[in-house]
Order: sequence, then structure tokens, then C-alpha cells
Amino acid sequence: MNIVLLSGGSGKRLWPLSNDIRSRQFIKIFKTGDGEYESMVQRVYRQIRSADPDARVTIATSRAQVSTIHGQIGEDVGICVEPCRKDTFPAMALAAAYLHEAAGISEEETVVFCPVDPYVEKEYFELFAEMDKLAAKEDAGLVLMGIAPSYPSEKYGYILPADREKMTRGVAFWEKPDVETAKDLIGRGALWNGGVFAFQLKYMLKKAHELLDFEDYEDLYGKYETLQAISFDRAVAEKEENIQIVRFDGPWKDLGTWNTLTEAMEENSVGDATLNPACENVHVVNELDVPVLCMGLKNVVVSASPEGILVSDKEQSSYIKPYVDQMDQRIMFAEKSWGSFRVLDVEDESMTIKVTLNPGCSMNYHSHERRDEVWTVISGEGRTIVDGMEQPVQAGDVVTMQAGCRHTIIADTELKVMEVQLGKEISVHDKRKYELEN
Repeated sequence: MNIVLLSGGSGKRLWPLSNDIRSRQFIKIFKTGDGEYESMVQRVYRQIRSADPDARVTIATSRAQVSTIHGQIGEDVGICVEPCRKDTFPAMALAAAYLHEAAGISEEETVVFCPVDPYVEKEYFELFAEMDKLAAKEDAGLVLMGIAPSYPSEKYGYILPADREKMTRGVAFWEKPDVETAKDLIGRGALWNGGVFAFQLKYMLKKAHELLDFEDYEDLYGKYETLQAISFDRAVAEKEENIQIVRFDGPWKDLGTWNTLTEAMEENSVGDATLNPACENVHVVNELDVPVLCMGLKNVVVSASPEGILVSDKEQSSYIKPYVDQMDQRIMFAEKSWGSFRVLDVEDESMTIKVTLNPGCSMNYHSHERRDEVWTVISGEGRTIVDGMEQPVQAGDVVTMQAGCRHTIIADTELKVMEVQLGKEISVHDKRKYELEN
């Protein structure tokens, strides 16, 4: 089975833990059986592999998220890079062209598209197999998962089934109706459209060529920034007459806000936090190396990270996006395929970063034209390569690189390094990559 996970958006409603690099699906907040924490994308990927170990999984995402994806779930996953955010229809069209031309998947094969961040259990993904079988039929059009609604939401599209059978025909579609209309639809048996679609690859390619002007995958990629941002629901689903529905009656949550996210947390705090007995319905997520103390709070979420600190009434936390949009702040923490970095201090002509490299991993071989760098190894063992010269390093060693110098560091064990950048113009764009000669 071919599965495409749609991993778009910056998740600003979960600030300060989410940013353009670490969207909400990468926040490690769900406790696993071994006491560790996993993110939404790790949880979903694990559940997919449990339901179908042989599934071919591709993630459609922005370039900024690729390194984080590889860091969290490994290299055994396909990546379709979107040049920019253009909503779900362009993303699905690009992914379909990628699967057919870059991954070599036949137009006759079926594919299931799914959001990367639903909070569900294994039976949700087991239903993909039934959707896949329906989509494989010769006369199949669009197969959609209909989710039994728990309240009249304005956030989701609705699909009216022909009857209440588990598998049936869809007769009408509404995209995000008002509350009163939603109440009426639920009374008539309508289901939520949870954004899970299955079809033969040729179906999506045909729709893409009908609605977009492009020749092939490379042409579509090149024109991507000029495309209209539009959802698959509005572009295709609302107009499709041949819709089959597979009904899902199990638990399903969209964890897009702090209010809904904390409902899924198994404990009231993650990180160093203390809540006194007078607190009621309070959740804390603390990524800082300082304690957080809550006294007598009620219905409050507290989140602390290098990006900032949020203290909010849970209901009001759904409305933070306009305020976050007004903030202009550099990325202070990010996970990469090789490890992670955290900005500790920023001055006019210097920046201090703590870098953690995973065993066997390394940075790109690169140089900077407008800044010097000093690395101080805090712990672990590894090797540096500076202008082609390799040297072993361990705790206490200091390595200095002047502007224009080519350099990288390789971790033999987990390696922690304090990096100090010095220069009048420190920018993420001041980086030139090179091939490392053997």
C-alpha cells in the first residue's frame, strides 16, 4: 500500500513549541511505554508500520522540515519537497507526480493520502486497507474516510452518506459550514471529512492536469510558487460525484490547539514543573533548564521553550495565532537529521549555540564568508575536518575557524559542542556547502 502523509503548516497555534522548522507534528509530548516521549509524526509512523509493515510511506513537506523528519523517523521514508506552502490540492498534485515519475509507481496503483498529525489508535490505520481495496476497483473514483462527529464543528468539512452502512456512497459534501448547518447535517447522519483520501494514482494525475497547467513533475515543481493555494476539498471533493465513504467510528482528535493537545496528554507536566494541590486542569510543557512553579491556577496551559513562554487560559489559547504572527524572532531550537541545536545567547556581533550531534552523524562540510567560529567540545568524542585536515577531538578541546574556512565535525559518540559565532553580519544564509573528499 502507498501512503502519503501531508506534513504542511507551521503550527503557530502551538507556539512557543512550534515554529517554521519544528511544526506541531514534531513536538515530543506523548509518553511511550518505555517512558520516553514521541512526537505526532513518530506516533503516526509507528502506528502505520504496526498496521502495515510493508507500506510504502512518503511524506509531502517543506524543505525546512526534511532534516527533522529524518532525525525523528529515520531515512526509510520517501520525501516529496514542496517549494512553498500552497494548501492540500497543490501538495497532493505534486506528490502524485513525484510518486509516478520520481518513485516509479504505476498510474494503476492506489494511494492513500492522510494528514500527518491525527491523534488516533491503530484501528484508524487498519481502515486504510479497506479504503485501498475500494479505490482499486475499476469504477472507483474518490474514496473518503468519514469520521463520526462528536460535536457540530465549523472547522471540518462534512459528507452526507447514502445510508449508515460502514461502506457506502457519498451523496453531498459541505466544506466548513456554520454551527447551525453543522447541527442539521449531523442530524441527517453526516460525517466529518478528516482529510483521508484514497484513489488510483491516475485519478489524482488527471485532476491535476485538468486544473493545473504543467507538463510533468519537474515542470510542476518549477511552477509551484505561482499556483493558487486551494484545498483538495474545494478543488476536487466538493465537485466529485463518484465518492465512496468508509466510516470510522473510533476515537479521533485534531490536536491543533493547546486546548485539544493537553486533552491527549497522559500527565499534567512534561519537563521540570511543579503544580501545587490548588491547581485544577493545568498542563505544563517545559523545555527550559529552569523550574516552573504553578500555584492555584485553573484551566491554564503553560509552555516554556527557547522560543518564548506562553501562559494562557485553555479556551483563549485557540486564539494566539494573530499575536504570534506579529512576532519576528529567529529560530532558537531545531532538530536535525544529525542531532539538534539550541541558541543560548544573541549579541550584536556574536551568537552562542549548543550543538548536539548523534553518534555517527556529522554536519555538512561548509564555510561562512562573514563570520568566524569557535567550537568548544563539552562532552563526547569525534573528529573535525578543517580545510581538509582531520583531527580527533574530545571534551575540553577548542577548534577555531576563520571566515572562508571549510569545516565540519563528525561524532564518533554523542558529541556536545558549544559553538560561538563572531561577526558583524551573522545570518543563516551565510553558508556555502562542499563535497567532502575521501
